[in-house]
Amino acid sequence: MDKLIPDPPQDFTTPLEDAIRIDDQVKNREAIKRALDFYLCPTPAKPYQPSTMFLVQPNIDTESLLAHACESLASANVMASDFADQLSRPQRNTAQAIQQIVMLAELAVSRALDRIDPQS
Repeated sequence: MDKLIPDPPQDFTTPLEDAIRIDDQVKNREAIKRALDFYLCPTPAKPYQPSTMFLVQPNIDTESLLAHACESLASANVMASDFADQLSRPQRNTAQAIQQIVMLAELAVSRALDRIDPQS
């Protein structure tokens, strides 16, 4: 009578080979766990610490901050305008675009300042 299912291959490994194979499996599992933890459970990053070289005092009121930002943007607007006058055509367009962005930022800060302290 013929068997439909062949006999399983005989295992001719020694106990030392089995121990080495088990040790390799343990090392592989540890490596896989470390790799997954590295990508899926990263250590939390340190909170951002701003540089203290140019630190704005935390207790300054919003109105003072907006007034200073408005004055700085007005100065940048004048400097960009004066600089654009000294340039040739292609560079002048770039300088005027920068001036326009600064001017729009100045208008936005001025509007925020008006909402905080409306001038009746």
